Amino acid sequence: MDVGKYLVAAVTSFHSFSVNCNLESFVRMKRNSLPAVNKIVQSSPAVKQPKLGFCSSLNQTHIYTVLLDWGSLPHHVVLRIFQYLPLIDRARASSVCRRWNEVFHIPDLWRRFEFELNQSATSYFKSTHPDLIQQIIKKHAAHLQYVSFRVDSSTESAEAACDILSQLVNCSIQTLGLISTAKPSFMNMSKSHFVSALTVVFINSKSLSSIKIEDTPVDDPSLKILVANNSDTLRLLKMSSCPHVSSDGILCVADHCQGLRELALNYYMLSDELLLALSSETHVNLEHLRIDVVSENPGQIEFHSIKKQSWDALIKHSPGVNVVMYFFLYEEEFETFFQEKNPVTHLYFGRSVSKAILGRIGLNCPRLIELVVCANGLQTLDDELICIAKHCKNFTALGLSECEVSCSAFVEFVRLCGTRLTQLSIMEEVLIPDDNYSLDEIHTEVSKYLGRIWFPDVMPIW
Repeated sequence: MDVGKYLVAAVTSFHSFSVNCNLESFVRMKRNSLPAVNKIVQSSPAVKQPKLGFCSSLNQTHIYTVLLDWGSLPHHVVLRIFQYLPLIDRARASSVCRRWNEVFHIPDLWRRFEFELNQSATSYFKSTHPDLIQQIIKKHAAHLQYVSFRVDSSTESAEAACDILSQLVNCSIQTLGLISTAKPSFMNMSKSHFVSALTVVFINSKSLSSIKIEDTPVDDPSLKILVANNSDTLRLLKMSSCPHVSSDGILCVADHCQGLRELALNYYMLSDELLLALSSETHVNLEHLRIDVVSENPGQIEFHSIKKQSWDALIKHSPGVNVVMYFFLYEEEFETFFQEKNPVTHLYFGRSVSKAILGRIGLNCPRLIELVVCANGLQTLDDELICIAKHCKNFTALGLSECEVSCSAFVEFVRLCGTRLTQLSIMEEVLIPDDNYSLDEIHTEVSKYLGRIWFPDVMPIW
């Protein structure tokens, strides 16, 4: 049997075994039962040999009879099996025998790790055991390449994550993610403590390609350290809701990291200078630009505007870029937006947006692919949706909730878009019956134009 077939047989048998037996009984079976089984099978022609492993998906014409001596499996086969196991099962398996324990410490198994840090009194998620954290820092820090920290809403968990970061001095991390599962706990800790720990990784890794540090107190000086040590390798940077970073700080990144392909930031960091820097001849084509538009101050009404020439320069340089905008504004705060042509491709409105703004979108966002509107009010959006269908030739996805659209206008919208509408999520309450269509009839017409069965979404009632 070749290695691939051997591996499938091993994984299948190992999975079946792990469900029914604990590791201690497995060791006894391996050492005592297997020779007896072999003897019985060889001495009794009437007994059919048990098929403990198989690989029918690879070769339908052969069925393999396998009796596995787990202790003598090749290292690379055990390694592949271990890669499919959760860490806790991998750790238990490492106590079976010396050979498996050796595989447990192979660097390939420690290149990717997620530290989960929670306070037991306030979280039901399991936290990475302190002893395991120390073992990783002591034995495997140099092997870590893809690292993330998932913390709960407590400041203590965020501080614990920074304590670990500050010890990763002998590492070559390529991707780093700091994730707050609830409230942005990193924002509640000491800024100096956070920046000090983060710059340890920025200085020592020198090969960072992907960084997700949203909702953190990262600042301009730490970004300069990032650029000084990782400008040749950085490809992705997500740093929305980082209030200590200025437009100058993000401009420094764009100027020096010519390989940057994905960027996520708040609107207040966006500037004409930044777009022009991302459009320079030496910069690679940008693939994804996410912009979160949130009020900097309660009651803020005015936002700075971006020149059409700056947007045009970006699209000329990176014609395939996805420009994604999330809006968390009140209706009176939208005046600055969509007055001129805008290259946005994906639009998400987390709060109510006026009928007038949606009308501008149909006229001034010709690259629009996806639109999600969480709320609009009591005015129907008939003309606005039809305008989008006519002018946005790449439009493929729509989501509506707490809005109103007449059934006739909605059918016309779908007819104009046709089969290019791949995602259509409309709450049933959005659709208003009229003289042409009732709620019972509309799904038939919509399904006809989509070329597939479609029904409006219904809010579940428990």
